[in-house]
Amino acid sequence: MAEDEPGEDPGLPRDARLGSLDERLRQAREAEAKRAGSAAPKPQTGQAQGLRILSVLVSYPLGSALIGYVVDRLAGTRGIWVAMLFVGFGVAMWEVWKISNQKPE
Repeated sequence: MAEDEPGEDPGLPRDARLGSLDERLRQAREAEAKRAGSAAPKPQTGQAQGLRILSVLVSYPLGSALIGYVVDRLAGTRGIWVAMLFVGFGVAMWEVWKISNQKPE
């Protein structure tokens, strides 16, 4: 039998002990969430979204250009950093698109 199989025969009725265990586990998770205060994440405010977009537009291209520069130095080539800069801009635009589709609070 594979390890990911539950080991139960699907034709048999479910054991009442498992149902009870599932219910106790659900209650314990709810109690832990209340105790830890980890509710569903709130949407960001408009200003927080703007700052996140700004940081993405600056950090993604610079980070990818830095990676390209290191690859250029290690490989003894020239110009990979420019290609990586454009890749960084592309990924930043994709991330900005995803951020802008979220509704601010």
